[in-house]
Amino acid sequence: MVDRITRARYLGPANDIQPFRTMSFIRHLCYVLALTSAAPALHAARSEAQVSPRASVALLSATDVAAPGQTLDLGLHFRFQPGWHIYWMNPGDAGQPPRIEVFAPAGSTLGDVSWPAPERHVDGPITTFVHQGEVLLPFTVTLPPAHDGAAALSVKANWLVCKDICIPEEGVFRLALPAGSPQDSAEAPLFEAARAAVPTRSEWRATVDAQGVLTLEGAGTGTLQAADFFPADWGRVEHGAAQTLSTTGNTARIALTPGPDFDPEKALEGVLRVRGADGIERALWVTTPGASTVRTPALSLAAADALPPAAPASPVAAPADEGLLWPLLFAFAGGLLLNLMPCVFPVLAIKALSFAKMGGVHAAAVRLQSLAYCAGVVASFLLLAALLLALRAAGTQAGWGFQFQSPVFVAAMATLLFGIGLNLSGVFEIGARLASAGESLASRGGLAGSFFTGVLAVVVATPCTAPFMGGAIAVALGAPAPFTVGIFVALGLGMALPYLLFAFFPAVAAHMPRPGAWMDRLKQALAFPMYGAAAWLVWVLSQQSGADGVLHVLAALLLVALAAWLFGVAQRASAGNWSWRGAAALALLAALLALGRTPEPAATTPVAQTAEGAYSAQRLADLRAAGTPVFVNMTAAWCVTCLMNEKVALSTDAVQGAFAARGIVYLKGDWTRADPDITRFLQSHGRDGVPLYVYYAPGREGVVLPQILTPQIVLDHIAS
Repeated sequence: MVDRITRARYLGPANDIQPFRTMSFIRHLCYVLALTSAAPALHAARSEAQVSPRASVALLSATDVAAPGQTLDLGLHFRFQPGWHIYWMNPGDAGQPPRIEVFAPAGSTLGDVSWPAPERHVDGPITTFVHQGEVLLPFTVTLPPAHDGAAALSVKANWLVCKDICIPEEGVFRLALPAGSPQDSAEAPLFEAARAAVPTRSEWRATVDAQGVLTLEGAGTGTLQAADFFPADWGRVEHGAAQTLSTTGNTARIALTPGPDFDPEKALEGVLRVRGADGIERALWVTTPGASTVRTPALSLAAADALPPAAPASPVAAPADEGLLWPLLFAFAGGLLLNLMPCVFPVLAIKALSFAKMGGVHAAAVRLQSLAYCAGVVASFLLLAALLLALRAAGTQAGWGFQFQSPVFVAAMATLLFGIGLNLSGVFEIGARLASAGESLASRGGLAGSFFTGVLAVVVATPCTAPFMGGAIAVALGAPAPFTVGIFVALGLGMALPYLLFAFFPAVAAHMPRPGAWMDRLKQALAFPMYGAAAWLVWVLSQQSGADGVLHVLAALLLVALAAWLFGVAQRASAGNWSWRGAAALALLAALLALGRTPEPAATTPVAQTAEGAYSAQRLADLRAAGTPVFVNMTAAWCVTCLMNEKVALSTDAVQGAFAARGIVYLKGDWTRADPDITRFLQSHGRDGVPLYVYYAPGREGVVLPQILTPQIVLDHIAS
């Protein structure tokens, strides 16, 4: 089925559906009563709800326990505020159905969603098929026969909820069912009501001709008083066109208007709402002969790894939630790939030099050094997680790399990297007591040096959002605190993995080069990546604070260079070195004062609204309302991945020519300094960091592109 994504603004209040103004009143009333009777309680068969101002969503189970080979009835239960709705399997002229990803024990099998019959929603020329009020979307998970013990089940879902505007929402839901004999839960009546709302398969013979006339033959068809057909596949018939019913004998004919994808040789499937002469209204599933359409399932099974069985001594204790498995894997992969990001390379080069100096050292020393570095990396990620949790608790909007939106922080990092470069160049040496500088201790091979080099690697890594990492960070920032901490620990372990290997395979150190005179030259050469990184950060600062910011950081760099030279003279002086050290301390203090006075950007002139082609929420809405295709690039000056994507993909002649040929408007959102509009845009797409690329085709919701771009990836997306 072709997804049809909703426009930003089009849906008004729900309209009555003719000719079914009183459709299935008794059944609908019973359904609503069943849905509302058991909702509030939280127990093993109901997950914690995902609540927004528009809807409350929870995962339910029809049973309280799990048994080997059991088919579990599960479902997402939606309760909407008045006027809000989600979409059916075929959303109609616009919209998007929910997508559900199930995490279950390995060997489980999954049934598709049993969709309740939809309602027709008409707003001018737009006709959509929706669910509103309360609805349960049931599906089944069959546990493997060999499964023994409790079952930990998780669901990650996303849905589009609409009223006057449409807002994408998502949630992660978890259930822990203890082992035992199957028995109904308190939620079972909801599933009975949901099954009653699912269309039954029609026993009538159905055919469709080349003109789009749907013919039904069988007992009772000649007495039908009303019929309304909802096609299961987009484009087979016009969703908003009139449907004319005529009957004769045991035959009913419904004149439909063929759509752009109509083909009488293919099966026409969908829901038929009918009302007979007795006034009873029913929802039937109708299929004509022909090849069935291959549809994109609303449901998918993920994380098929085997879950550990519940401990025999504690049969009610559920194993770890498998819903955490994939975010942890993505976080681990993202942390590992951070080692390949350009902004991390200078620090990693220092660590490589440190390990090179350890050639021939006892294996235990190599293990301790690598473990100390890993501890520094993981501890830094834990500190960052704690900071983000504190900011989130205080209501502050913060995302990955948010600290690089502070000009003072950027200036301080540039100065730090410049100072490390001076040390590598041999201008001065730092004793082991000043471990906070990170680099010098790393070069000496001490445990504190390895630890603080790990800290420094994390600090300079945060502006780079590696592949796989964006989704994990988004999940972490919106999840409970333990979940968030677990994600950040996985990030740290991934980043530390290359050096963790030294701890378990210390023999690798024996193959490293022996120390010698070449190391001094290598150390001096490694100063230049540091200078380059500092220069890059100065450029970032120029984007944030302009010429005044650059002036302050250059003054700070000059004073740091003076302090380093004075300190080096003091180290080499045979007498009177305290006067040199005092002068160095004064120069360093002056540098800190210059950094502290780095000007912040003016709050009234955000970067994202000062240039032609700059992003703003209003401009995007206006372009989409006018039916103009739009490509949105959310970037930041401190994001190396963003800059590389712009250079190798977005700025190429092929991509720029395709944009011009298709009339695509290119909007760029600069998140170099904090911008609430851009933060909201990122969060609306489940992201808390850049890069983010979204393409809006006319009349459709945005399609998110990968974080690593090539020209062909961009061309393929804008052509679809």
